[in-house]
Amino acid sequence: MSEPTTPVPNWDQLYETAAAQEGLLTTQQAAQAGYSPQLLVHYVRTGKLLRVQRGIYRLVHFPAGDHEDLVAAWLWSEMAGVASHETALSLHGLSDVLPSRLHLTLPLAWKRRRFRVPPEVVLHHGDIPPEDRAWFGAVPMTNPRRTLIDCARGDLSPELLRQAARSALARGLVAADELAEVAEALKPFGGLGAKPKRI
Repeated sequence: MSEPTTPVPNWDQLYETAAAQEGLLTTQQAAQAGYSPQLLVHYVRTGKLLRVQRGIYRLVHFPAGDHEDLVAAWLWSEMAGVASHETALSLHGLSDVLPSRLHLTLPLAWKRRRFRVPPEVVLHHGDIPPEDRAWFGAVPMTNPRRTLIDCARGDLSPELLRQAARSALARGLVAADELAEVAEALKPFGGLGAKPKRI
């Protein structure tokens, strides 16, 4: 019986994986391309790779992208996370919200798991079906309808929620009958149609 052969490192495969992820890749993805953890450490020492966080690396000739933190958080979640809430709102360009942390929804089954959450990540739990998803590059995010509903259930200010809902309606991203829950959340604040109060 012959011993299993170690895969030969395949730079093209490694590059192709990283290119779709703003230059980032995980230890597991590198292993699939034939790169052992020891070889990754060697590449960090020789300047070919930069260690972004535990188990995540960036090819150095890829400049850091505008959304590297989002891709890194998604990779940290083993690609199970979905960008959501204020983060998805910002990615859809639906309001002036500028989240200081990344909102990521993980499957309900992850609630029982113990792990260290990166400080820049806010976790939510829920199973997001394919019809509630959209894409931002390689990263899944909630679609506009689901994003608005999640924000209505969360602690987004009524002014920002109203602005986002109006923007989504004006751009034809959602239909009014899809926003019943949003309208209900805004009812105590003048409803969806009320003009935001000037300060």
